[in-house]
Amino acid sequence: MASSSEVSNTSWRPKLVLASASPRRLALLQQGGIEPDALLPADVDEAPLKNEGPKDLAKRLARAKAEVARKTARNREDLKDAYILSADTVVVAGGRILPKAEVVDEAAACLRLLSGRAHRVYTSISLITPKDSVRERLVETRVRFKRLSREEFERYLASGEWRGKAGGYAIQGLAGTFVVKLVGSYTNVVGLPLYETVALLDGEGFPVRFTWLNAA
Repeated sequence: MASSSEVSNTSWRPKLVLASASPRRLALLQQGGIEPDALLPADVDEAPLKNEGPKDLAKRLARAKAEVARKTARNREDLKDAYILSADTVVVAGGRILPKAEVVDEAAACLRLLSGRAHRVYTSISLITPKDSVRERLVETRVRFKRLSREEFERYLASGEWRGKAGGYAIQGLAGTFVVKLVGSYTNVVGLPLYETVALLDGEGFPVRFTWLNAA
């Protein structure tokens, strides 16, 4: 799979750039029959600003990623008229914004906070149209984890599945067995709320269902 190169060479529709390196976001778009023409991951500082709330953080980072990708795309002849799509996901427990766990200590701290309690997942979607209009959506999902046993806690940390995941877990993987209750969009917790993303693209004139006739 290409990173910042062409993913498809279709010319029968407007081009679409996904400003993300996340295989989960790409897979969700593909699930909806949407194949980005290029992946342009944006390297932005994801640390929260002082007194910044989780909703504002998600919106700011999604917009920043889209803007970085837009600058790159507009300087490329093949992508100068492309739609730019980005997203950012933030997990909050007990009023605390949880990190994207990169080391085991971070993942362990996340799991301790999530065990036996409810938390919220926010994803902000940012879409820049070919005319450089910006459209955004913020989606919230509430999730409750079971109280984790010591074995579950230790085995999940040992799995390494948490690495790079907001809140230190991947609901589409082993951690799905921890979820007692979920209210809202499941795909939002994975990293890209599919219904809202498709609705946003559709509303801005991107032909989201063009390939459906060939889906079977």
